[in-house]
Amino acid sequence: MRFFIRWFFRTLRIVLTPIVLTINWLTTPKGVTREATEQVKVDQQTAQLKLYQFQACPFCIKVRREMQRLSLNIELRDAQKDMTHREDLIAGGGEWKVPCLQITDDQGNQQWLYESDEIILHLRERFA
Repeated sequence: MRFFIRWFFRTLRIVLTPIVLTINWLTTPKGVTREATEQVKVDQQTAQLKLYQFQACPFCIKVRREMQRLSLNIELRDAQKDMTHREDLIAGGGEWKVPCLQITDDQGNQQWLYESDEIILHLRERFA
């Protein structure tokens, strides 16, 4: 029975993933326009941020759409396919759960945000 349940959900994922990614691509929001100097400052601040994510995860898509809306250049790290990123996520944040935003301050201290709504709230407060 377990075999059939796993097989069903894997097949469902294989079928739905391209559909979800295509819909996301077709409906990608336009980003805000900033002056060049202001965008450079934002890019310098976002250089200290990394988003651990899965490509087709709906919550990760939600966060990436907000990043696009705010015109943020945050490094994306695929924790599903890249074992190095997965191990970094588990070692730093404590769990293998996405989306997760790694925030590194000027002193090198790291903070890990795991919930999509918390990540979006943080990005809006800091960059909107």
